[in-house]
Amino acid sequence: MSTNKITFCLNWQAAPYHAPIYLAQKLGYFKDEGLDIAILEPGNPSDVTELIGSGKVDMGLKAMIHTLAAKARGFPVTSVGSLLDEPFTGILYLESSGITDFQSLKGKRIGYVGEFGKIQLDELTKHYGMTPDDYTAIRSGMNVAREIINGNIDAGIGIECVQQVELEEYLRSQGKDVDGAKMLRIDRLAELGCCCFCTVLYIVNDKFLAANPDKVRKFMSAVKRATDYVIQKPAEAYADFIEIKPLMGTPLNYKIFQRSYAYFSDSLYNVHRDWNKVNAYGKRLMVLPEDFKANYTNEYLSWPEPKEVSDPLEAQRRMNIHQEQCKCNPSFKRLALTGL
Repeated sequence: MSTNKITFCLNWQAAPYHAPIYLAQKLGYFKDEGLDIAILEPGNPSDVTELIGSGKVDMGLKAMIHTLAAKARGFPVTSVGSLLDEPFTGILYLESSGITDFQSLKGKRIGYVGEFGKIQLDELTKHYGMTPDDYTAIRSGMNVAREIINGNIDAGIGIECVQQVELEEYLRSQGKDVDGAKMLRIDRLAELGCCCFCTVLYIVNDKFLAANPDKVRKFMSAVKRATDYVIQKPAEAYADFIEIKPLMGTPLNYKIFQRSYAYFSDSLYNVHRDWNKVNAYGKRLMVLPEDFKANYTNEYLSWPEPKEVSDPLEAQRRMNIHQEQCKCNPSFKRLALTGL
């Protein structure tokens, strides 16, 4: 058994935005660092932080709010970098459902991924003159779009670059306007000022991190190299990706990859301001104690740290426009944040 083995668990089944991890494997970037990586897909996405925190898996992917909550619950995990920065996250629905705003969710069946989605929904009801009893919560996992399409739920929590694309393509297949797929963004509903709570992170078991700092540093160097390839040559990178993951070779998954493209973190750095915001949000949701300190580090990234944008709200506004343009004219374009 290789002493350079690392077990790495995805945040759910393989998806287009997981391309950098699979490409680092396929193109030999992990091997170049002397690493042997076993990429795992969880049977239940809610199990990931527990698997890593318990030491059954060394590293993996998880959203920021879940990473914070896991540490607060006694699972020793730390974020060492970012994969996707601030993908728009919200309550997805079809226009034909009659939903128009948060209050119109009263009496509806709302799908959520895991328990923190339910906590977010319940907390939002307090701000809109409602109670948790005013809607029916249905745990849908990552299958929110499918559950909406099948009529099992009226709306559900998902991200713009995955589940919203799935709803749009369903509408297209029915000869309907793709603009009929709608989202009530949680960052706007909760007045957070960012979608950073759903930033997808590289997380590590703390004991493994303490014992294997060089392995983690080498792992991050390999995925940085793969991310650079994805950003610089996205079409070629995706062609390589589907060689190792043929199920990704569909028109739908290609569109999901295009919509994910602008969210890829080019530096992989944890953004300090985002962690401060989500730490405060976690305390507001009462999933973090008041004295909780955010569990992240950039110590294992060996390249320069970029300057944080000075106007994150303007950056989000521009990203919204950018993603709408990508929806209308699918392509590979990165958002220019010069001057922010």
